[in-house]
This record gives sequence, structure tokens and C-alpha cells, in this order.
Amino acid sequence: MRFRKIGLELVLLWIVLPIVCAGNNKYDYLYKHLPFEMTQVSEPVISNMEESITTYGGVGDGIVVNTEAFSRAMKSLSAKGGGHLIVPAGVWLTGPIVFESNIDLHLNKSALILFTTDKSTYPLVKTSFEGMEAYRCQSPISGRNLQNISITGEGSINGSGQIWRPLKKDKVTEYEWKQLSSTGGFIDKSTVWYPSEEYFKGEQFSKTKGATLNFTEKDWEGIKDFLRPVMVSFINCKNLMLQGVLFENSPNWNIHPLLCENVIIDHIFVKNPNYAQNGDGLDLESCKNSLIINSIFDVGDDGICIKSGKDEEGRKRGRPTENVIVDNCKVFRGHGGFVVGSEMSGGVRNISVTNCQFMGTDVGLRFKSNRGRGGVVENIYVSNIYMSNIVTDSFLFDLYYGGKSAGEELEVGNDKPTSKVKELKADETTPCFRNIYVKDLVSRNARRAMFFNGLPEKNIFNINVENVVISATFGAELVESDGINFKNVTVIPAQGPAFKLENVKNFTASGLKYPEGLKQPFLITGDRTKNILLPAINENKSFVLNTEKNCMKEIKFIK
Repeated sequence: MRFRKIGLELVLLWIVLPIVCAGNNKYDYLYKHLPFEMTQVSEPVISNMEESITTYGGVGDGIVVNTEAFSRAMKSLSAKGGGHLIVPAGVWLTGPIVFESNIDLHLNKSALILFTTDKSTYPLVKTSFEGMEAYRCQSPISGRNLQNISITGEGSINGSGQIWRPLKKDKVTEYEWKQLSSTGGFIDKSTVWYPSEEYFKGEQFSKTKGATLNFTEKDWEGIKDFLRPVMVSFINCKNLMLQGVLFENSPNWNIHPLLCENVIIDHIFVKNPNYAQNGDGLDLESCKNSLIINSIFDVGDDGICIKSGKDEEGRKRGRPTENVIVDNCKVFRGHGGFVVGSEMSGGVRNISVTNCQFMGTDVGLRFKSNRGRGGVVENIYVSNIYMSNIVTDSFLFDLYYGGKSAGEELEVGNDKPTSKVKELKADETTPCFRNIYVKDLVSRNARRAMFFNGLPEKNIFNINVENVVISATFGAELVESDGINFKNVTVIPAQGPAFKLENVKNFTASGLKYPEGLKQPFLITGDRTKNILLPAINENKSFVLNTEKNCMKEIKFIK
């Protein structure tokens, strides 16, 4: 395929700042050329003492319930100053495991921790979910206000999520649907299976009243089955590491560090069925100084997700997720490869994402929020990203997120620009996305190359895209965006323009490529379009298609 190239040099500012080191370790390489200051993360410091779960009466036959054995072992080992709690090969059936400080839960090869399907063993506890305080059933693995904790080894952890999650009929095969629906539960309108009628009532109750702490104890107990937990919940912990283990089949989100500092996620495999509702892989919320590296995510919702609280509660918490390195990760399926939001009200800043692959996800790079959130997302640096078979958009900003996946929005026809929406006054509830740098990205076979869907009252600002090649059914579509810089961007659409701009201000491009012979490479519209800087291709500039005459005066051509 032949391409037409546009001249005009545009230099993107990618400032490399010195890092603050805490000594040499095996993660030193991650901090070379890091574009922001960050204290170097180190592993938890844990005693060399080792004790087996069998010492405390544990039996790995898949029949004996080991809840008390894990509890005794955690408390005893912690009282001795901590150490490594060894789980040998076997199937270790158990109820919730509550961590103590200075403990490494180490799963030997062929060790499987399997959480019981007896829901009565998971009491209601006060915790946090989707960025707000709430009551939920106790997580299978949890810890609060701890330090120096880890889960390591070559074994597996299974959360028995199939007994907790609802299931939409159109997400599975007819055989899978018949198999699950024959196990009992409650079916609504022959389209959704619920674990129980109580779960169904809880969902309806939540929709009408919301999930607030103002519920009475009777209210919460009446919908307990609906309050499915995240599988791994660590809150306000310091020096946390997950390494080597398979985490699968979670009731809700899989791994959720909240308000933690010094977090290492390394060489783990996170797996949920592709139909797992709310089956996120990793949700890092209001955490500081974190590594997410060398890991694989194959899940039913967002793969690697950055959060920081929701709406007013998140803003009052005021704890951004900051100083995060994501490197050498793979994400299959799921709603997004690397995701920020939608609960980002406390802010997100200083994030580096490098050397990742997204294969078959709904979206590749996904930034989502909506009015009412507030919060600032800034200083995000993404490079060396490779994608294939993206269901919707390779690179997405959605400031009108309504709770559905991008794939679901596509199914109902809601994946269109919302530029005609009324402009509101910007205030503390208006989310802000700015200073984002994406370079060295290749995406093959997406539906749409890019979609920036910003707010009229606060545009997405200073988005820099460099050295990018995307083949897609449709080209890049930018709406309500300001300060957009494209350098060496190739977009190969199967149909329509390569670049559509609507209500875009201060757009600068150089080195753009698109298939030669494309009749209308650009579509530029919108009453608020201003200062579009493009290089001229020919004298009559006929490559630009304008549906509104006033756009023409805002386009400048430079040879």
C-alpha cells in the first residue's frame, strides 16, 4: 500500500527527570529514563522463618475446610516476627484468609487455594467498592493497616466466582447457559441468570436507592448475596508484593490494592472468564509508588486499571494514584488493556506504561470519566504498545462514561460523538485529562483508530501522539479536544476519512500518513473548531472536507 506523507516537524516534549533511588535492586532497569521523579520500590522485608500450613492442621485434600488452620498460622507466625507460610501441593479448601503483617503466603508448585462456595463464611464487612465506602461480603483474601506482606510461589488461587456472579445469556454459548441455569438460581426474563432471587432484588434495590452507608443493617442483610466481594483486598498497607501466582475466578474485581504504598505486582497471571461481570484484573486505587510488570491478564472487564475514588467522596479523600510503572504486560480480551477511571476523583499522575501487548480487548488505551467525578489525570507516558483485534477503539477518551463497556455501547449505537451536548460551567466536579504522551504504538485490525470524546467546558488538553501506525475500519475521531499534537501518525481506514476533527482547538500535525488515493483524508467541522495547523498538499487543498464554512478560516496550511 502506498502512502502520502506530510512534512512539518513537531517536537514533542518528553522531559526526562532524575529519579530518587533507594539503593540497587533487580528492578533498577525500570527507572532508566523515567520521565518523572519516583522513589524506587523495594521488596517486602520478611524473616527467613518458614512454617507449613500442615503444622496448624491444614489438609490439602479438597474436602477439609482450612479456614481455622490459615487463621492460626497467620497469627502464630506473625507473633514470632513473621516469615513464610508454606502451602504445599494439594487442594486447600478454605474460607476467608485474613493477613497479618510480615507474612509471605507462599504457594508451592501444584498448590491450589480454593475458596469455599459456602457464602455464610463471608460475613458483611465495612470496606470500599467502586471508589466509595460500602458494606460488602468479606474478601477471600484481605488485610488492612499492614506492612511487609506478600503472596508468592508457583501455585494458584481460585475465588469460586461462579457462585457469586450474574450471567447474561448473550455472553455465553447455549450449552454453557443451560449448564449454569440448571444449577438453580433465578432467571430474569430468560436473559440474565442470578445466583439467587436475593441477588436480583439487591440489584434492583441498589439501582433505586444506591449503595450508601445510610442503609440500615436490615437493608444490608436483605441483599447480602448481591454484595459480592473483590477477591484480594489490601487496604492501607505498605510494602506489598504479589509474585508468580495465578489469581483466577474472582467473585468481583480480582486484585484491589487501596491506599497502599510500595506495591510490586510481578510475574502474576490474572484470569477470569470473558463473561465475568465486573471481573476486572487489577484495580490499583489511591496507591503510591507501584510496579506492575511481567504479568498476564485475561479477564472479563478492565485488565490493568488505575483508580482513585469516586465523586465527592473521592475528592475528599484526596489520595491520587501516583508514581506507577507498568512494563511488559499482556492483556487478553476484557474491556480495556490499560485503563484510567472511571473512578478517578482523587487524581492520577505520573504513570509510565511501556512494552505492553493488548490482544482482543474491547479498547486498548482507555481513559474514562464523566461529569460529577472531578479529579485531574495528568503526566501519563505510554510507549512501545502493540495491539491486535481491538473490538472498538485503539485509543479512547470517554468523558461520558455511563457504566457500560465500549463493546456494549457499540451494540446499542452509543459510540458516537456527544459534541452537541450543552456546555456547562466547569467546577470542581468537572474531570480533567491533560499532559498525556503516547508514542511508538502499533495497532492492527481495530474498529476505530482513536476516539477522543471530551467535554465542551473542559477539553482534553495537551495530548501528544508520536510514531503510531493503526489500521482500522474507521479513522481517528477527535471531539472537544485542545492542544493535540500528532507527529508521524499513520492511520489506515477501510472506509471514511483518516482524521475527523469536530470542535477541536490548537491541533498541530506533521508526518501524517494515510493511504494514497483516499478521497477525503480529513473531515473538519464544529463551531468551536479553532487554529488547525496542517501542511499543504496541493494548491486547492481539496483534501479537506468541511461541512461548516467557518472552519475553513481556522485551518492554516504550511508548506
